[in-house]
Amino acid sequence: MGIWGWPWGRRGLSGFGSASTAEDIAAGIDASHLTAIVTGATNGIGKETARVLALRGANVIIPARTLESGLKVKESLAEEVPSSKLHVMEMDLSSLDSVRTFAGSFNSSHKHLNVLINNAGIMACPFQLSKDGIELQFATNHLGHFLLTNLLLDKMKSTAKETGVQGRIVNLASTAHRRSDGKGFDLNKLNNESNRKKDVI
Repeated sequence: MGIWGWPWGRRGLSGFGSASTAEDIAAGIDASHLTAIVTGATNGIGKETARVLALRGANVIIPARTLESGLKVKESLAEEVPSSKLHVMEMDLSSLDSVRTFAGSFNSSHKHLNVLINNAGIMACPFQLSKDGIELQFATNHLGHFLLTNLLLDKMKSTAKETGVQGRIVNLASTAHRRSDGKGFDLNKLNNESNRKKDVI
């Protein structure tokens, strides 16, 4: 068993396992009729997800904290996938106003949304509050995605109704919760720095 409690590389009922790549899973899929938003696509898993979706023909929207960082990723991905349809839009998940602005802009400029992949996240950052006065990690990983999903839900429903293609919302999470002390955290003290010191946020 691996350190996180699962046998490394074992395949599940789907035929895929921890050793499967995004290209393996998406092999043979034509996504040219799909529009997808991938948060956290400027690096890591999110960037690879955006790359493979673009490789399969999807129209991929990359929200980025700054347009500069997003455009660098777009350029990098376009070199690997010259036929890619990538669009960068500014959004800071830790700011509720920024999320609202992004969603409003997307809803007015794009007719369809088929796939929303809530991948972005921060972890083990120094204690600080977001612009809205909320503990930064909770604001980014949870509240930002919750608001984003709610603001895009009607677009996804209308897309499914118009196209006959069922949409998908994918929420990614870390296995770091396995390292918790099991006590959870007190929502009434969410913004209390002492919670971070006790490693329960």
